[in-house]
Formats: sequence, C-alpha cells, structure tokens
Amino acid sequence: MTLVLTAHGSADPRSAETARSIVECIQRLRPGLDARIAFCEQNSPNLRDVLADLPRGHGVVVPLLLADAYHARVDIPEMIAESGADVRQAAVLGEDDRLIHVLRQRLEHAGVSRLDPRVGVLVTAVGSSRPAANARTATVARELTLTTRWSATTAFATGPQPTLAEAADELRRRGATRLVIAPWFLAPGRITDRVADFAVAQGIPMSAPLGAHRQVAETVLDRFDAAQTVHAAA
Repeated sequence: MTLVLTAHGSADPRSAETARSIVECIQRLRPGLDARIAFCEQNSPNLRDVLADLPRGHGVVVPLLLADAYHARVDIPEMIAESGADVRQAAVLGEDDRLIHVLRQRLEHAGVSRLDPRVGVLVTAVGSSRPAANARTATVARELTLTTRWSATTAFATGPQPTLAEAADELRRRGATRLVIAPWFLAPGRITDRVADFAVAQGIPMSAPLGAHRQVAETVLDRFDAAQTVHAAA
C-alpha cells in the first residue's frame, strides 16, 4: 500500500522542501512503506502523475493540510476522480493533539515559558470560506493553553476576522503584556512571511511553523492507517 502525501504546492521552495522532509521522516519511522510526495499545483510531481504511476487499489492519499476546507474537499477529490485511480483519501491532519504539542514546543524554543502569565499567544492561521473549518481552527488556541499560564486567541492571516491586529488588541484587553505569534502553518512560505513582517513591525516575537517534526509525520501515518482501517471494515 502506497502513502501519497499530497500538499497544495507553493511558489516558495521552502514549502515543497518541508513536504519532502516530512516524507523522509515517514520513511524513517516506517521503513519499507512506499511513501511518495505529490502536489496539487506549482510543484512536481503533480498528484495526477503520481496516481497514474500507482498499482490500482494500492494507494491512500493523505492531504498535507491542517484545515478540512476547499483543497481537501474539492481540489484533491476532483484530481483523484479525474485520474481514475482506485485509491482512497484520508482525513486532513486537523487539530491533532500531537500538532498542538509541536506548536507549544515551537513557542518554548522561541523562549516562551509555559509558566509566564504575561504571555498572550496569537495563533495565526489561513482562513477558509467554510465557517466550520474556521471554528475548528479556533479550537487550537484553547487547547494550546492547557498546561500553561498563557492566554491565547486566533487570528487569520487571510480571509475572515479577526486580523492579527484585532487579535493582538483582544489579548491586550485580557491583560497580556508579552505577545507572541504562533503560526498554525506546516511550512514557511509567502503568507508566513507576511505574518513575520507584521511581527517585526509590531515588535512581536514569532515562533517557527510546525515543520518536518516527528510528530507531524506520526500524525500523517495515523491518517494513513485510519483510512486503511475504514476501507477494510467497509
């Protein structure tokens, strides 16, 4: 069975590099698994080409996506259907506890103590046209503060409100005096660069995206295994 890790694709080479590094981590965690990278657009190999090269009925497409939004619900299913490949699509990575742990760890690596009650965290994500997807993303801020003394709220770098500036004002109203931005992104890219520009302009520290962390790879494998289990039970 082949795992096809499918990212959206980006003009920024750092995004594709991160996706490839996650595949390498998956291969280290599960030697012998046929794990391949694919992209919906802008990078190679394209998902259609990867699907065309698979043995029929021997693939699971795992979206390298945090939100269950347009790319997971429209782009990837359409490409699978057009390819004619007999493969199944796994769930997105979503608001998995392991990923929230990585987000918290990134903040600690940036010098933020879990015990500092002055800290207000701007969990910054890409917004969606699906309100349900945005509502799910907003749960990350609440989960992030567990086992800490931080306050946190969600900001959207694109799409819906609140903006970064609005979210920062909200945290200050709650009493936070040390703001920090936690990007809810898998990889750096042009949007995270815009967030970083805001951070520099406002004098707010910013932690790194989730990146090619072992627990990101473990979450991908969990989605792969779950898709196989559902198929076997059907």
